[in-house]
Amino acid sequence: QVHLEESGGGLVQAGDSWRLSCVASGSAGRSFSDYVLGWFRRTPGKEREFVAVINWNGAITYYADSVEGRFTISRNNGAKSVYLQMDMLHPEDTADYYCAADLSPFGVVSTDESSFDYWGQGTQVTVSS
Repeated sequence: QVHLEESGGGLVQAGDSWRLSCVASGSAGRSFSDYVLGWFRRTPGKEREFVAVINWNGAITYYADSVEGRFTISRNNGAKSVYLQMDMLHPEDTADYYCAADLSPFGVVSTDESSFDYWGQGTQVTVSS
């Protein structure tokens, strides 16, 4: 089993920058560097939505249109961690943010949450106007 734990949620002002972290522990018989890692978010009353995804070495990243140019996903395999740097935050970014690990073979990158095998419990980010 892989356990993911997010941290860094909080109350921030519109226009501010903020960073979320997620650290992995445990093992599913694969190295952390094999995982494709993603961030998703859920706003009350809405479905969980894709935010960003990163491949094993950071060379491939994809972002939701709503965060493109404002958010940056990165990872540190040695620290078994993935990060979400959020800049120019909007009130619409208010959500519970989840990190997720995709152990699909060959490290194929997907933005579909059904591809992700392990999920954290989430961390709440509230952006006030």
